[in-house]
Amino acid sequence: MAQNHTRHVEPRNAGARNGSNGTNGKRPPGRPRSEESRQSILRSTLKLLKQHGGLAELSIEGIAADANVGKTTVYRWWPTKAALVADAFSASADSELRFPNTGSVERDMSLQMRRLIRIFRSERGKVVAALLAGGQSDPELIEAFRDRFLWPRRKQAYQTLQRGIDRGELPAASDLDLILDSLYGPIYMRFLIRHDKLEESFADEICGLVLKGLKRRVQR
Repeated sequence: MAQNHTRHVEPRNAGARNGSNGTNGKRPPGRPRSEESRQSILRSTLKLLKQHGGLAELSIEGIAADANVGKTTVYRWWPTKAALVADAFSASADSELRFPNTGSVERDMSLQMRRLIRIFRSERGKVVAALLAGGQSDPELIEAFRDRFLWPRRKQAYQTLQRGIDRGELPAASDLDLILDSLYGPIYMRFLIRHDKLEESFADEICGLVLKGLKRRVQR
């Protein structure tokens, strides 16, 4: 950019030296504030969903009011209430549900499954229950749960199982979807049906049954 030699240009940080940010003390518009609003909306969604105990009573108007934003701000990021609720839960669990890489596929899966059970047993379990229950009669809701929560973690799980195959812990021709359904299906069943206790140690039992059985097939 050519320099202007005929007029004095105030340095960009002059406002900071003068005790202001150049906008009369107001936060400049842009990404930081937008992200702050987005996170506030996600927090309010979880908070209100836990309070109401279900999706029917939850409204975009209520979420916007609690987050101190306008409805248009909510709709800027989420086209439907279902998408917002699914994103709110997914964001709250993202860091906890990442798969470790310990060098053992059984250990990796067991650790991640234990964390999932921990979430299901916490207050956030009510959010999952509401999503799954509502999704039985609302295709849009169950689709949002699949797209925004289930599939991203399923893709990570594929990578974890593939590392196990590469290390010779699982058969090369393993059906990854069948393995994952066999591992996580019992967790969801105990969570929803409540016919038995859902404890973290249950993850170790499932992995021992499913993954050790597959490992024995490799060793034959």
